[in-house]
Order: sequence, then structure tokens, then C-alpha cells
Amino acid sequence: MQGVLTGFTVIATVIAVGYVIGRRGYLGQDGRTVLTRLAFNVATPALLFTMLAGADLSVVLSGRLLVTAVAMAATAGIFAVVARFLLRWRADRITIGALCSSYVNAGNLGIPIAVYVLGDGSLVAPVLLLQQIVVTPLALTVLDLSRPGEPVSAARRLTTPLRNPMAIASLAGVAVAASGLTLPGPLLEPLVLIGNMSVPAVLLAFGISLYGGERPGRGEDRAALHLSVALKSLVQPAVAWVVGAGLFGLRGEALLDVVVIAALPAAQNLFTYATHYRVAERFARESVLLSTLLSVPVLFTVAALLGP
Repeated sequence: MQGVLTGFTVIATVIAVGYVIGRRGYLGQDGRTVLTRLAFNVATPALLFTMLAGADLSVVLSGRLLVTAVAMAATAGIFAVVARFLLRWRADRITIGALCSSYVNAGNLGIPIAVYVLGDGSLVAPVLLLQQIVVTPLALTVLDLSRPGEPVSAARRLTTPLRNPMAIASLAGVAVAASGLTLPGPLLEPLVLIGNMSVPAVLLAFGISLYGGERPGRGEDRAALHLSVALKSLVQPAVAWVVGAGLFGLRGEALLDVVVIAALPAAQNLFTYATHYRVAERFARESVLLSTLLSVPVLFTVAALLGP
């Protein structure tokens, strides 16, 4: 239980600082934009590269990750179908909504919870790799291709991931990990230092965005918002539970691991993506906020039901 409290306390504190910054106007009118651009183009790519360069790529093929992948695909797919055929959303808005319905906060919240609740911080490594190697490049490619403007050529479509800083950093990190190379300290340490700005920048920008905003759930997209939060906070851990126990025969700590990871809220960096591409920004902010709040009782309930 301590891990749940620790993770949420850290996040809430930094977001609160961001709110104060926005209220006081310390960074001016463009403070949130600057922090978002810093995180998207510089800090987060550095963080992804350093994280993936030293990762064990064999964990991607673990059985538990298949459960997580099925749960993520199920909730993202449900939202995409509803948004496309009932709400008539465009591809870029569907992408943000599907991410908010499935993309777990495995970094700044998942790691402390894994350490204190599950007893092993490395348990979030597979989902981190899945999201950064597969999900993020695909989603950002769709967002890049959905930008208004002239028709996109076939060559540009194929090379879109190679122009996105986070996709480039992820692919480069995977290449280093696959090669078995160990980067020298003078090269790696500056990237680690820059990467350490990523999470604080994202959380501060998120906090700044909360100042002056309306109460969540009051906008025109409230039906889609409620669906996204319900899928992320309730349906995804339920699917992980059913698939893990029913199809993969997981029991005890193994089942607890996959359900806790699935119950993590939507990641704050989704708001960064929405802001960078200027797509469904309010929706992303409110979905992250509400899923984070709802995940507190959900995580306590999962730990109580499946824990030792």
C-alpha cells in the first residue's frame, strides 16, 4: 500500500507546483508551451534512449507482457470503434482517445508502485518497452500523418517515424541494446542529465494547464471522456484479470503483477502528445486527471483482492 501512496504523492506534489506556477504566472503565457516542447523534442527522447539502450530486450517476449498487450489492445480497440462509428471522430482524435484508454503510466507512477506493492521495480520494464518500441512510434506516426496540409506522399508516409524525435530515440536505444554495446560515461551521462528533466517538465506543464480550466467532465466530449476513463481504470484491469487467469493460467503474484500494471492510470505524457499536435488537448488532460484519481481506489482494491 505504501507504494501506491508514495507514487501518487510524488505526482500530486509536482503537479501542484505546476498549478502554482500557472496561477502566479512565473513562466509567462508561454510557459506550458515551452515545457511541452522541451519534453517532446529534447528531454523525453533523451530519457527513452538511455532507458532502452540498457534494457534487456528479451523481456518483451514474456508471457505476462502478452496479457498486458491484450488488455491494452482491447480497451484501445473499444474506444476506437465507438469514436469512429458513433462519435465520427477523426483519426488524430481517435488516436489520442485510444491512448488515454490504454496507455499506462508505467514510468513515474508504475515504478514506485511496482517496487512497494509488487516488490520488484523491473516488472514494469516489459510494458515500458512495449509502449516505447511499438505503441508510441505507431501512434505518433498516425498523428504526424493526420496533420492538415498537402497530401502526403508514399515516401513521406514510410519515413514519418524517422523524423519524430521520440521514435528516433526509441529506435536508436533499441539498436544499442541489441548490439550489446556499452556507451562510455562522457557520452551517456549528459543524456541521462537531460532525460531527468522529462518527467518534471511533463508534470509541471500538466499542472499549469489545470489553472483556469473548467471542472473536468463538463465539455462537449464528456461522453467520450467517461468512456475513456472507464475503459482505462475499470475495463483494462478486468480484462487483464480474465485473460491472465483464464487463458494464461496465472495465479498468485503473477496474476497480481499484470492486474496492477493494467490498473495504472493514463500517462501524463499523453497530454504532451495532445498539446504538441494540438489535438484533443482538454480531453487528454481531463482523461489523465480522472483516471489518475480513480486508479487510487482501484489499485487498493486489486491489492486487497489479489495480494498475499
